[in-house]
Amino acid sequence: MTFLAAVIQDSPILFDLHSTIEKVDKITKKAAEKGASLIVFPEAFISAYPKGLDFGAKVGSRTQKGREEFLQYYNSSLDFDSKEYFKLLNIAKKNKIFLVIGVIEKTSGTLFCTVLHISNKGELMCKHRKVMPTAAERLVWGFGDGSTLQTAKTSLGVLGSVICWENYMPMMRMAMYNQGIQLYCTPTADDRDTWQSTVKHIALEGRCFVFSSCQYVTINDYPSNFKVSKTTKDDVVMKGGSCIVSPLGNVIASAGNKKSSIIYADINLDEIIKGKYDFDVVGHYSRPDIFELKVNKKSKKPVI
Repeated sequence: MTFLAAVIQDSPILFDLHSTIEKVDKITKKAAEKGASLIVFPEAFISAYPKGLDFGAKVGSRTQKGREEFLQYYNSSLDFDSKEYFKLLNIAKKNKIFLVIGVIEKTSGTLFCTVLHISNKGELMCKHRKVMPTAAERLVWGFGDGSTLQTAKTSLGVLGSVICWENYMPMMRMAMYNQGIQLYCTPTADDRDTWQSTVKHIALEGRCFVFSSCQYVTINDYPSNFKVSKTTKDDVVMKGGSCIVSPLGNVIASAGNKKSSIIYADINLDEIIKGKYDFDVVGHYSRPDIFELKVNKKSKKPVI
């Protein structure tokens, strides 16, 4: 079976939950009208990856302005009991498309960087919370546990996500390969050229299709009350680099550094079997008599 997949390179309406959901609706409709059966959005698309912000934090102190900024971030994040969440489910349902999207999930006082996997019937199949926020991300995001190292068996194939630099954790990749992942999504905020080598390696190592989706964001996309630390010479904060990679490590679609891009590729799972002919990391190319990996997939709660 061959199907069309779409990967999004765009910016949310930063720190605006309602407007970002509306934008997701429009983008998804456009991809569905092109015939896409799967659509993959970037990390933290709902409603902000706060690159360049410090939320007023220094070692040993926090500012009142930083607390106000965190409150704004919290209020623009996704509550799974909210009407916005159910609208997101309906976007997948009405467009009859499998939807993978990075969101900032809020609980009673903690935010999580999460990826939702929504079926073409509008049902949440599984979610993944980032288990290892990187550097200053740990200031604003909590840590996921092993209970969300999940994949979903769909009519398109086995679908799952590993977020950004989690993909540099070899044991985490192995945990996903062992679940038979075929459609490996890597929502990311890493727009460096070196990331391209990473996703090619994952495709080759896991003999799977890889869908890498990164935002394209400029300073002008931020609300005026946020002061963004510039990391480049121009006004681009995140420059994209989204792509789709085949099981033999070939880039079959690339957005480069174009703003507001949707890239498409035809996906045929037979290519996975062809790739595993000479390398199956959890099959004939494994040595379980030498190497063993144990994964704790129990949910961890602070109070039992």
